[in-house]
Amino acid sequence: MVAVDKLRAFCTTLAGTTEDVKWGADLCFCVGGKMYAVTSLQGGAVSLKVPEPVFAGLVRRHGVTPAPYLARHHWVHVEPFAEVTWKELCGLIAGSHALVAAKLPKRRTARR
Repeated sequence: MVAVDKLRAFCTTLAGTTEDVKWGADLCFCVGGKMYAVTSLQGGAVSLKVPEPVFAGLVRRHGVTPAPYLARHHWVHVEPFAEVTWKELCGLIAGSHALVAAKLPKRRTARR
């Protein structure tokens, strides 16, 4: 299980990260107002954006599925029991942050 505090501690090290609670119980990490990672307020699973070439291989792994409603945009849902280490998850989250930040208009680009 991914603890919310541990996830928050990592995500807040990424430039321009803000937090928002959406849909009543989901903690969203955003850059420039756009989500790059989502988890429950209780922790557990994490949803995030991945590059298109990575998506197909990642969802073949145990505990990783296409994220509901967002799979067409290459988001995955990583369960706590997934075959993904904490180090790898951090890399995926940082990659998601970079993908989302790269699409922001210059005036909304993340600053440190």
